[in-house]
Amino acid sequence: MAGHGRPGTDCDMYKLYGTTKSRAMRPLWLLEELGLPYALIPTDPRSAEALAVSPQGKIPVLETDEGIILDSVAQMTYLADRHGGFTHPAGTFLRARQDALTNTILETFDAVLWAYGKHSFVLPEEHRIAAVKPSLKWQFGRYSEVMGQMIGDGPYLMGDDPVVPDILLAHCCGWALGRGFDVDATVRDHMNTMRARPAFRRANAHG
Repeated sequence: MAGHGRPGTDCDMYKLYGTTKSRAMRPLWLLEELGLPYALIPTDPRSAEALAVSPQGKIPVLETDEGIILDSVAQMTYLADRHGGFTHPAGTFLRARQDALTNTILETFDAVLWAYGKHSFVLPEEHRIAAVKPSLKWQFGRYSEVMGQMIGDGPYLMGDDPVVPDILLAHCCGWALGRGFDVDATVRDHMNTMRARPAFRRANAHG
């Protein structure tokens, strides 16, 4: 079922392929934050619909007036840069700090959660190694403590205004809690602050 955000800036309507249970929630959330027009096309990975727009059948896929964009972080970065919200300007010191946070979350939180998922349900059963999962949970706990210290006084990662990595962190935190990971209290508070935003509630309503 297609969904539509609030009227936004002067751009064609975006089409987002994916579901709220996937990484598509990240660009979907940002589309709502920016008030941009969009249609959500519920699409499962490796389905016929996904393969029609993504070479490997991966989701999310963002269809723009110039072509498709793969990868949730690339999609969020594009939307933020194009529409001037949830980001610091490219080429600035603050943008470098923002990008460093994004990459740190990808290399730690997202990577560990994806590895855990692969050894839980993604890989064929004969290739799953259950013994690695406790180690992954331990790694996540360490990363979570460090991130809690990085948040500082908040309420967001870079102070008073949220940026792209705030969505990324909150989304990863939700996945982690759903899988029984220990999450630092400050990181949980950050997630709750992000989830209290009206844009999250609108995006999540598609689920």
